Amino acid sequence: MGKLDGKVAIITGGSGGIGSAAAKLFAGEGGRVFLVDQDPDALQRTVSEIGAEQADCMVADVTDSGQTQGYVAAAVEKFGGVDIALLNAGIEGIITPITDYPDDMFDKVMAVNVRGVFLGLKYVMPAISNRGGGSIVITSSTAGIRGTTGMSAYITSKHAVIGLMRTAALEGAEMNIRVNTVNPAPIDTRMMTSIEEQRGLPAGDRSNRPMAKALPLQRYGEPEEVARLMLFLGGEDGSFCTGGVYMVDGGVSAGPRPM
Repeated sequence: MGKLDGKVAIITGGSGGIGSAAAKLFAGEGGRVFLVDQDPDALQRTVSEIGAEQADCMVADVTDSGQTQGYVAAAVEKFGGVDIALLNAGIEGIITPITDYPDDMFDKVMAVNVRGVFLGLKYVMPAISNRGGGSIVITSSTAGIRGTTGMSAYITSKHAVIGLMRTAALEGAEMNIRVNTVNPAPIDTRMMTSIEEQRGLPAGDRSNRPMAKALPLQRYGEPEEVARLMLFLGGEDGSFCTGGVYMVDGGVSAGPRPM
């Protein structure tokens, strides 16, 4: 018996580090997963690794209302309904002070990270309600509870989705839909490599990772460690959890590492 036997999960950002780790974990627990992203080759690789009986995918732009309705409808058609949604798609933008931050890049980050979550909630909540309820997990970040220099768009977006989550949790309760955020610290994914390079660290140099050393546990998290928290919240283990901000951050939200 798996923890997700008979359950269907939509995962946006499904070909990325956290999304693909969650997809494999959920499938390993008996769930069927419908992955959404914009990289068709990466999507197909993940589906192939899981197997076509348990996984399918669709290329879609999460910022587009019609395409969001489309991926929800496709998941329902393929697997008969939706019980869980991981609204996980996100981008980091660029690192530069507010005074230099390009307007169009700010708008792009907000579109993917906030509008994408809003549209996901708007169109997946009725589908989950049709199954008698379920769970939605939104990927925020430690950036959703604090600030950092140079990342105004990303910080703003990750604060914003916590507000969306709290509203959705209240509105979803009468439909038996639980809604929470998962807030990772730096995780060892493509996004962290991009941020390190923008901070001037040599590409591929895994020996010099000052952001990791600043964490109390002195390492980046692994995508699977975030996925396990998503599994808890998505399944029945988290049946009384809604409206919550769940950290998976190596202790960073407790404060700076003692010197």
